[in-house]
Amino acid sequence: MTLPEKVLAKALRQAGLHVRRQAPIGRYIADFAFHGARVIVEVDGFRHDLPEAQLHDAERDEWLASQGYRILRFRNQQVLDDPEGVVGVILESLPPRWGKGRVGGACTAVSGKPLEAVPPLTPFHDPPTRTPTQPSPIEGEGERETFEGEGL
Repeated sequence: MTLPEKVLAKALRQAGLHVRRQAPIGRYIADFAFHGARVIVEVDGFRHDLPEAQLHDAERDEWLASQGYRILRFRNQQVLDDPEGVVGVILESLPPRWGKGRVGGACTAVSGKPLEAVPPLTPFHDPPTRTPTQPSPIEGEGERETFEGEGL
């Protein structure tokens, strides 16, 4: 984990939030995942400003969204400068049961200010059944023809 990811992990723990770090989802690894709430948190450095990284991120986000996840992205510097503010934004995006101080279904941010409860995300639906001609979301899986002279 990078330093900003470690800082955010500590802030999330202090806020009483249970989150999976470096969570595999399909062929991707999410920095943080709240699987039950279908929320992914990404902490991005300068590399994500490059055009090829932005294309990759867009493709990745599209696939994750198709699986029912909402993606929250924060810059490294945001996390380092204001980890409590980042946690507050994350809390606002989670259903009420994920917050600290779960009395009456309300979330309480690290600062102690109550947050407005957010309606639950749309429920996850199983993706359509994959036929052998469709590519697998996991690299190296599924049927694929190999052509003579194709790289090893």
